[in-house]
Amino acid sequence: MDNKLLLIILDGVPYRNWRRLFGNLEGWVDAGTARVWKVRSVLPSISASCYASIHTGVTPAVHGCTGNGNVFRLKERDVFAQVREAGGVTGAVAHSFWSEFFNRHPFDYVRDIEYDEPESATINHGRFHTMTGYGQINQMTPSDVDLFATLTNLCMRFGLNYGMLHTCTLDSMGHRFFHDCQEMDHACAVMDEMLAPFIHKWLEAGYEIIVTADHGQDERGHHGGRDPLQQEAALYYFGPAEGPSADTVIDQLQLAPTILSRLGAPVADTMQAQSFLK
Repeated sequence: MDNKLLLIILDGVPYRNWRRLFGNLEGWVDAGTARVWKVRSVLPSISASCYASIHTGVTPAVHGCTGNGNVFRLKERDVFAQVREAGGVTGAVAHSFWSEFFNRHPFDYVRDIEYDEPESATINHGRFHTMTGYGQINQMTPSDVDLFATLTNLCMRFGLNYGMLHTCTLDSMGHRFFHDCQEMDHACAVMDEMLAPFIHKWLEAGYEIIVTADHGQDERGHHGGRDPLQQEAALYYFGPAEGPSADTVIDQLQLAPTILSRLGAPVADTMQAQSFLK
């Protein structure tokens, strides 16, 4: 496998905050380096349910993860497994739920916090965090620049074909402060500024890049339902592929087949949505 792609998921950012607060990403759109679309999550628009759907391409009604309290090893074929089947190298820097869904459940703090398993059928190189102790006062989230650097390290050391990064900082901030306030304006701007230098590094290394969220968040810091603020986010794409018109709303289930198509890996029969990139 020669193609390379990174999926960057910033947890819990509504569409309107992407478009008004992420100046670097929007600047690349203005310059024609990136394209942006609205993306609509599955229901429920809960983090774990969305994580599972993004990588399996099926709804929560099918894969069975109904929320953050119902995490288990998924049975469906997923993006990591399909990339491995095609001979690619995979990596993930993310919340421990991702390891439990796609590698091993339950999560073992010592065994699974960091692993390099070249023969794994799913994730070869994993760096995970649990956010144990998370609450309104204690966010318990790693610095995002550390996560971006960790993914870059994996790309450089192991030649990842597919790498996925997920961070909960903005989701946690939104639950604490809600999304229409000075604190969130600042948090989104800081995230954008920290992410931007790594976009340059990843592009120089030959990666296509997708930056998006798992779901949005409303004025009361809630998500899970159908409200557009809860369900809709933005999706930025850096790469040579052709995409749909700017007013197209992308279904979250399209992510899995799109990623696999760009990498040249087989799309699982269970992934029925169509790729939005050609």
